[in-house]
Amino acid sequence: MQEKVDLYPSRVKETATIMERKDPIVYSREKGPLDREELAFYEANGYVMLERLFQEDEVQVMANQLDEVMKQNQERDSDEVIKEPDSNEIRSVFEVHKDNGFFEMLSKHERIVAIAEQLLGSQVYINQSRINFKPGFKGKEFFWHSDFETWHVEDGMPKMRAVSCSIILTDNYEFNGPLMLIPGSHKWYVSCAGTTPDNHYKSSLKQQVAGTPDHTSLQWLTEQAGGRIDRATGPAGSVLFFECNTMHGSNANLSPYPRSNVFFVFNSIENQLQAPYSGKQPRPEFLANRDSITPIQPVKDSIAQHAHATK
Repeated sequence: MQEKVDLYPSRVKETATIMERKDPIVYSREKGPLDREELAFYEANGYVMLERLFQEDEVQVMANQLDEVMKQNQERDSDEVIKEPDSNEIRSVFEVHKDNGFFEMLSKHERIVAIAEQLLGSQVYINQSRINFKPGFKGKEFFWHSDFETWHVEDGMPKMRAVSCSIILTDNYEFNGPLMLIPGSHKWYVSCAGTTPDNHYKSSLKQQVAGTPDHTSLQWLTEQAGGRIDRATGPAGSVLFFECNTMHGSNANLSPYPRSNVFFVFNSIENQLQAPYSGKQPRPEFLANRDSITPIQPVKDSIAQHAHATK
């Protein structure tokens, strides 16, 4: 049997190293929802923000559905529901694309799936989904990290051929803990220091330590970006697509205004998960989908009508 080659080793040394990316960034330049300028911006910066991809009436439906998810999960004790480290406030709810209802439909909506297919050059499936809540005054920070580093080491994602789609459900301001991104950081891979603890996900979803980049690497990446750190701010209904290796994080929400986004991680159907490169046991299905993987068949459902039908 041919030995599996690890193109992006991490957590194997006592010191961090930085290597160049070995995979394409944009996998298809054929006609699609994104125009030439948007594709060029994504390739250069590792993300693209599409303002008001969903209209005001659709945003209101999403807000109502968000409230329902909050109510359903507030007292729920489950691995899929992550609470803040020092309170009972919800931090994240995972696997929302399997709710047999509104968010499952939304994860398949042609408006976002077609963009993911264009960027990844293939049909796609959902590798992970979640809603991140950041309540006013209580929402904690997410430290800098590359999603791909974790997905590669802990889940066995072979290549950088995945993209996160973040739908802004509440207005994201400069002051309520919006996502921050280091533009151009997706062109480099930070091989993090240290090792991966057993069942690391049980602590990392509250506060990640293993797999986070060192300060020197973060400073170097920021210097390569000309000192820029961009913030993904915008009105509800806007959508952010960011490349799986883009270095990102967010501050705590010290404002009165909540910040909530739904994330759908689209992976190429040609980039399905293998055994974790850490040698550890795979993380649970709610974090890294492996079962019954099939390409998404995009839907054009009316968001408002679908929400009404699922009540």
